Amino acid sequence: MTDIGCALRSGGWLTPARITTYSRLLLALTIVAIAGWIALSDGLVDRNGKPIGTDFSNVYAAGVLTLHGKSADAYDPPLQHAMEKAVFDGRDVPFFGWHYPPFFFAIAAITAMLPYAGGLALWVVSSLLAYLAVMRAILPRRETLLVAAAFPAVFVNIGHGQNAFFTAGLLGGALLLMERSRPWVAGILIGFLAYKPQFGVLIPVALVAGGRWPTIAAAAATVTALVAISFAALGSEVWHAFFQSMTFTQTVVLEQGGTGWEKIQSAFSAARHWGVDVRTAYAVQAMLAVSLAAGLAWLWQSDTAFDLKASALASASLLATPYVLDYDLVVLAVAIIFFVRHGLAHGFRDYELSLLAAAWIVPLLSRSVAGLTTIPLGLIVLMALFALTLRRALTDRASEIGEQARIARA
Repeated sequence: MTDIGCALRSGGWLTPARITTYSRLLLALTIVAIAGWIALSDGLVDRNGKPIGTDFSNVYAAGVLTLHGKSADAYDPPLQHAMEKAVFDGRDVPFFGWHYPPFFFAIAAITAMLPYAGGLALWVVSSLLAYLAVMRAILPRRETLLVAAAFPAVFVNIGHGQNAFFTAGLLGGALLLMERSRPWVAGILIGFLAYKPQFGVLIPVALVAGGRWPTIAAAAATVTALVAISFAALGSEVWHAFFQSMTFTQTVVLEQGGTGWEKIQSAFSAARHWGVDVRTAYAVQAMLAVSLAAGLAWLWQSDTAFDLKASALASASLLATPYVLDYDLVVLAVAIIFFVRHGLAHGFRDYELSLLAAAWIVPLLSRSVAGLTTIPLGLIVLMALFALTLRRALTDRASEIGEQARIARA
């Protein structure tokens, strides 16, 4: 094996000094890029004619509609787009659709109580701090905040004004609370994740397999409460509008690739990017989801270390949905950090450090690589990380059985 192959296998190339240097470099580049992006904008519209915070404009516009008592209009593309234009004094900014369940209007309305710049700052800063706090709580080491802040998905998420910090914070926080025997609070956080329901497909599989009944009950109660409160506050019309809008979301945004195949990091999108028809692409996605569910069910009902269970659930949550964009890969930080914590406590095996490094950098490359080559790099790395997590669980179990046999023979 070559020196490069040996280094990749052992992970010896990834020294603490390199981790710190790479993280500082990427964080500095992120800060400069964001500052330049804002400085070169004209009235909070960038040089490409898009709002600063792009996707956040749909959140803010939906919040304004909510404050005006017109929440249901957010699910009507022409009316939503008209409000997005009005936010920017009638400028012809692109349309960014509102696809969230009605209970998320509460967050949108809070941001709309401030001017657009203030609402965007509140949205980004509060969610970023929540994400960083959860990462630090999972792995309380000096370098955690630096590496978590420099994670390239952070830059992608800020650039899009998206909500992946909330998603990662809620999922990571829920897993941490489960580990700390606070199942009811963990369930509440999982219930809040219903604002992005596509990422919760496999969570019930893991919880049922692990017998986490209090967490399941708390999650179900939280979702029920959120739906009931939104019905009471906004009426049934808004829920009717939401369900009607799902057809537009599914057909135009997902199936027809309105978002851009290179941006979506799923098996479905990869198949569609390669020219596969919609039905076959759904079949590919379904087969992957079933395989993931089987792996999670085995893992969560076993006595595998919780870190590996948590890591696998985070990566599987991203893989199971046909609609996961590159900014959603902030959630990948949850998978990485739990795996790293396990490795730091029990040692890393062959190729683990190198694959974790690949998972850390992939959000910076996935869109460009897919756009230029149609190779779904993000999907490939996610699948490799999930498979590596299962492999680690198996090898740990084999090592434990071998050690028990050795002791029995002694």
